[in-house]
Amino acid sequence: MALLLRHSRKLRRVHGVLDCERGSIARHFSVAAAKEDAVSSSSVHGEYGKKVGRSSIFLDRQSEKDLHTFKVSSREARGSYSSKRMPIAATGVNSLFSCGQVVSARHFSSGADLPPHEAVGMPSLSPTMTEGNIARWVKKEGDKVSPGEVLCEVETDKATVEMECMEEGYLAKIVCGDGTKEIKVGEIIAITVEEEGDIEKFKDYKASSSAAAPAESKPQSEPVEPKEEKKEVSKAPEPTATKTEESSQSGDRLFSSPVARKLAEDNNVPLSSLKASAAKGSKKEAAAAPGLGYVDLPNTQIRKVTANRLLQSKQTIPHYYLTVDSRVDKLIKLRSELNPMQDASGGKKISINDLVIKAAALALRKVPACNSSWMNDFIRQYHNVNINVAVQTEHGLFVPVVRDADKKGLATIADEVKQLASRAKDNSLKPEDYEGGTFTVSNLGGPFGIKQFCAIVNPPQSAILAIGSAEKRVIPGAAEGQYEIGSFMSATLSCDHRVIDGAMGAEWLKAFKGYLEDPTTMLL
Repeated sequence: MALLLRHSRKLRRVHGVLDCERGSIARHFSVAAAKEDAVSSSSVHGEYGKKVGRSSIFLDRQSEKDLHTFKVSSREARGSYSSKRMPIAATGVNSLFSCGQVVSARHFSSGADLPPHEAVGMPSLSPTMTEGNIARWVKKEGDKVSPGEVLCEVETDKATVEMECMEEGYLAKIVCGDGTKEIKVGEIIAITVEEEGDIEKFKDYKASSSAAAPAESKPQSEPVEPKEEKKEVSKAPEPTATKTEESSQSGDRLFSSPVARKLAEDNNVPLSSLKASAAKGSKKEAAAAPGLGYVDLPNTQIRKVTANRLLQSKQTIPHYYLTVDSRVDKLIKLRSELNPMQDASGGKKISINDLVIKAAALALRKVPACNSSWMNDFIRQYHNVNINVAVQTEHGLFVPVVRDADKKGLATIADEVKQLASRAKDNSLKPEDYEGGTFTVSNLGGPFGIKQFCAIVNPPQSAILAIGSAEKRVIPGAAEGQYEIGSFMSATLSCDHRVIDGAMGAEWLKAFKGYLEDPTTMLL
């Protein structure tokens, strides 16, 4: 890695971006480039170059193979290659690149009609991102770009993130325009060039399917062959199962009764064709339902991801629910005493939800077993108490995180929650604003007056707290025949039974209720 960065003038600046154990950069040469620059007679067909130009060797940390890097002058470069991958960055996500999410590689195409250029691929801007949408391009074709300037806004599975350029040049071609959806990570979205005069040559440029593929998948040709052999072996012992093969190739599972299979065989009718026709018919019926007026609303990336994660949670996590009612008269009184001080100091007003977040964080510190995740072979218990707060917006459901909430004061929590909620509504959250949570709080009581509800666990977390509204109730007084009015608030804890047993969840709720009913203990 160090050798490569020294050999590339422009890459000297990116030590901090690609400083990671898993990251690697490799130069790939085409046949044409090898013929021009080869010093020895060794061939470079489909392999890394050997002894081409002035070469050095470094170890690829992913494949454990020796790779060669090359020092190429600007004049030599123009004659030997026509494209290279362009390093990119996203505002506020430097930590994402330091953990090996992006692997940049230089590609050398054999097209002699195109000048040297840089292909900008769709970056992976979150650990769960597999595709993204182009919200809008900040730069236009022909614009000059400099390191740190925003190229475009990318809608990820979490939020809309600004993508910055890390090299100087000109934006020659926008391959995926504003509003383009479902762009796979690594797929080319734009082309940049170093010389302004080269812009016109990319006017009719179109990215090929091979160029759109992620760079890191190309060198891994060796493991592909065994997979093909396995497919052939699996087909060999089933020469008569042609109908089954047809259905399996379609990617759909075929359901049929023994009687249906027997009838199909007797009449020489493939079951897969019957299934396909049924599927087409059902679609037509759904589209042509009479008497129904409707509108189809396209799903955003965050809506798709939220749907998939919630479905996964309910299908794979054994939920159970614990509900407790807490008397919050003292909590309301404490809030009324603190807010005048906040107003005098110019701080944000403290809400009931801020007090709930603080109480939940302290309860997690008291019962750390609930601050954990299921990791299949073990349970991971976190030392940090990071509370995600559910925020509903017109763009979807966001869960920004308040880090180390157990160590922060109420004024700090109130300020952070309001800032994060504002950014969520503006769709401007950055990855560090919502990643790394260990517990979630969802409040439908204050904003919507919901008395009680059960929330779905947010994986990989093991619990989520659902807060209902406070209501006044008549309760027995100190003396017989006397009554008083008290305010009670419902709280329901949804737990992953693999991690949190019933008694453990009850212990956490007991601690949480204690902080709400005697809030002065949160100040100790």
